[in-house]
Order: sequence, then structure tokens, then C-alpha cells
Amino acid sequence: MNFAPDNTIKPAKGQVLLSEPFLNDPYFRRTVIFLCEHNEEGSFGFVLNNFIDVGLDQIMDNMPRYQGKISIGGPVRNSNLYYIHTLGEEISDSIEIIPGVYMGGDFERLREKLLNGELTRNQVRFFVGYSGWSPDQLENEIKTNSWFVTSITKDLVMSTDTADLWKVIMKGLGRKGEMLANMPEDPSLN
Repeated sequence: MNFAPDNTIKPAKGQVLLSEPFLNDPYFRRTVIFLCEHNEEGSFGFVLNNFIDVGLDQIMDNMPRYQGKISIGGPVRNSNLYYIHTLGEEISDSIEIIPGVYMGGDFERLREKLLNGELTRNQVRFFVGYSGWSPDQLENEIKTNSWFVTSITKDLVMSTDTADLWKVIMKGLGRKGEMLANMPEDPSLN
């Protein structure tokens, strides 16, 4: 009997990946990854639900204190800072991922808005590093049910306050997803 939810949605820019419940990987255990790109060259995105207890001003010089949580986006280039935001054209050169959520753009303009206190924590999210896959790697991992693919709302992408985001989204995958969401992380404790 297959307890995995139907995994018929194909990965695409703007979708999320949910790790299977027992994936034993320190970076990806019960994670939600927002895919910012998926094409023939590979895929990349940011882990939405893995936070570090460090301030933005501690990560980069000349940055203001920021009230939002900083996320570990993944194991790739984890000495770099990345960001997504809801500012659209206010930050030139940003790329729209889903309606109302953008990635990157003019960092100096973003920094200026932060310094002036013009941004709330639900308008910008910061990530240390990112998650990436080479061509066909993600598709192969999906075939083995390492990841489930689904959609996400702008509010869930931008919020760092949703308690147990993985469980919330997994429950949205139907009855099988709800069963998986309620399983303990260590099945031997059941």
C-alpha cells in the first residue's frame, strides 16, 4: 500500500517542495522549499521553514536591525545572502516568482528602504544560501517520493510566523497528506 499523496503536480517556478516525512537529511528534514526556478538547466529555491537565530546586522556590515527571522535557504552558497520580497517595481531588476512575490533586484534600494524603516517583516524575507538541483536530479528525487510538489499562497511564502509550515501544507495534500503530517518524526515513538 502506498501512503504517499498523489504526486502528479510537476515542479515549476513558484511551486513548493515538501520533503517526505522521514527524510534523514539535516538540511531538508520536514522542509518546505519555494522553487524560484525550474528548467532544463536545473532547479533552485529557498527553504521557508528553517531559521537561524542571528540578526541581519550580524550577517552583513552596514545593515539595520531587522525584526524578521532569517532563514537557512539551503546548503549551496551558504556564505551569500538572498532575498524575496513583495515590493515589485519598487526594487528594480527583481524577478516575479508568483503573483506578488519577487526575488532579488537592486540591493541598495532594498537596503535604503530597510534603513528608513519603510519595510515590514512580511514584505521581505532573507535567506542564507539556497537549495539547488542539477538537470533531472529533482525529477528523479520526486519519482522516489523524496519530495511532494504543491502550490503555495503569497501569504504563506512571506510569513515567518506560521507554526509548523510543513505540517500545514502537507495536510492540504488530502487524506494521505494528512496522515503523513500527523506521523511522528521518529516512527519508533509511535
